[in-house]
Amino acid sequence: MIIKSSTTLRNDYNSISQLVHEKGEPVYITKNGEGDLVVMSIDAFHKREAILDLKEKLLFAEEQRLSGQATTSLDDIHKRLKGKING
Repeated sequence: MIIKSSTTLRNDYNSISQLVHEKGEPVYITKNGEGDLVVMSIDAFHKREAILDLKEKLLFAEEQRLSGQATTSLDDIHKRLKGKING
């Protein structure tokens, strides 16, 4: 975990930006010794959002499965995909 002060962010934005891009992880910004912000690159943000979206979809699918809703077998999905690929 990378932690920097708000003073560092204010006085040396470029080094924080470079650090975020190089490490590919968020930097936690403190204000008066307490956590205040998290700074991350746009790429990291989009990846995080995509992962959260996928997890939400998987949770919804699992809830449907557990509630007894009809499912499709892996073989059927494979056949459908193969049919779409082969046109």
